[in-house]
Amino acid sequence: MSISPSPKVRVEIDGHTALVTIDNPAANTWDSESLPALKQVVEALNADRSIFALVITGSGDKFFSAGADLKLFADGDPENAALMGRLFGEAFETLSDFRGVSIAAINGFAMGGGLEVALACDIRIAEVQAKMALPEAKVGLLPCAGGTQRLAWLVGEGWAKRMILCNERIDAATAERIGLVEQVVETGQALDVARKLAAQAAQQSPTSVAMCKELIHSARDKAIVDGLVGERDKFVELFSTEDQREGVNAFLEKREPEWKNR
Repeated sequence: MSISPSPKVRVEIDGHTALVTIDNPAANTWDSESLPALKQVVEALNADRSIFALVITGSGDKFFSAGADLKLFADGDPENAALMGRLFGEAFETLSDFRGVSIAAINGFAMGGGLEVALACDIRIAEVQAKMALPEAKVGLLPCAGGTQRLAWLVGEGWAKRMILCNERIDAATAERIGLVEQVVETGQALDVARKLAAQAAQQSPTSVAMCKELIHSARDKAIVDGLVGERDKFVELFSTEDQREGVNAFLEKREPEWKNR
């Protein structure tokens, strides 16, 4: 029996490694079914002492994940925004706290919440054709699942601002150069490389790895814990603005938004 409650998050166990596949066609988006499923999966893997590493990738050959399904935010409902912000936070923070080594095999577009789930992992392997962005402000939203906090920690404030404030989409080579990903591989190779790295990690003492990871994260987590809460608060606050509704609906209607700055 699968440990995942949803077919949108598939799990395969290979020795000491769990392969988690985001499978929500056509763009592997996150929604109110897949986010709790990811949280439940990681909790189950944490409870299984035979699992030492986790690899997450996207189904298909175009998208790692395109992030949130924007249809969820078209009505501008702040209560729904608060719910989704909480679900994103719980899922990705549970992934970040996974006791073993977590590796994102980025096999295509990683946008918005799709990049944020990769940021919640310990290591990122990107295929050469991958593109990465946090385009939420383009549609009147903001990254609410760790993007403003973890991206700045990894690549520095300047590049975080270029990507978040200027909607700069970067390719895999740039991502490697600025420290967003640790390795770039040829098309179709990310999963194999990630699995080999996971197997390498599994040769380490899992208790030592868990303690080392806790110590590596300790300074960072003390710095960003308030920021993670602040992300979700500001995300919900946006739903009292005209621009939020205009941005999301303009995207869904395939037109340019007309910003009112209110």
